[in-house]
Amino acid sequence: MPEQYLTVARAGVHESEINRSRFLCALAPCATEEEAQEFVARVRAEHPAASHNCFAYVIGADASVQRASDDGEPGGTAGTPMLQMLLRREMRYVAAVVTRYYGGVKLGAGGLIRAYGGVVGEALDAVGTRTRTKYRLATVTVDHQRAGKLENDLRATGRAVRGVRYAERVQIDIALPDADVGAFRDWLADATSGSAILELGDEAYGDA
Repeated sequence: MPEQYLTVARAGVHESEINRSRFLCALAPCATEEEAQEFVARVRAEHPAASHNCFAYVIGADASVQRASDDGEPGGTAGTPMLQMLLRREMRYVAAVVTRYYGGVKLGAGGLIRAYGGVVGEALDAVGTRTRTKYRLATVTVDHQRAGKLENDLRATGRAVRGVRYAERVQIDIALPDADVGAFRDWLADATSGSAILELGDEAYGDA
């Protein structure tokens, strides 16, 4: 798994007009291929009178799932340049749908490729992107006497505290960059005089 990836900051729509045709690019973050397919279907339902609703999406931090559709445009002139733009911009877990309302002027293959790829790039600039970084989920177990200060120290040093659970001992859920695990073990031992227990969990991604 890569150490980080880019995705869109939010869902959004950007519109461009090219030779009297309207191009609306809808973008959305999607955690799964099913979410991407649902997003495509939703946009198509919103624009039933459009000439074309072409799409591309990339799912997986390693871009393991890539799909694209020309939706009636000449082969390779819509979905492929959209997908190429997403990959060129290193976008992951994102779906793009470009809705075209034909304006009566033919663009030709080259014009279509530039239009569909270009509007996706413009939409990414307009909506914005965010970086997601790989973390190791972990749990720190500590006694009640040290828990409050430890939690404050974790937050003060910029650690991502995900939750705190109180039982016989206190469990603090955190997220650590993989490269930071060794240094964190040493820091935790010093901060708690060796009384805390660190348990490493699964890997996940979070905002940088």
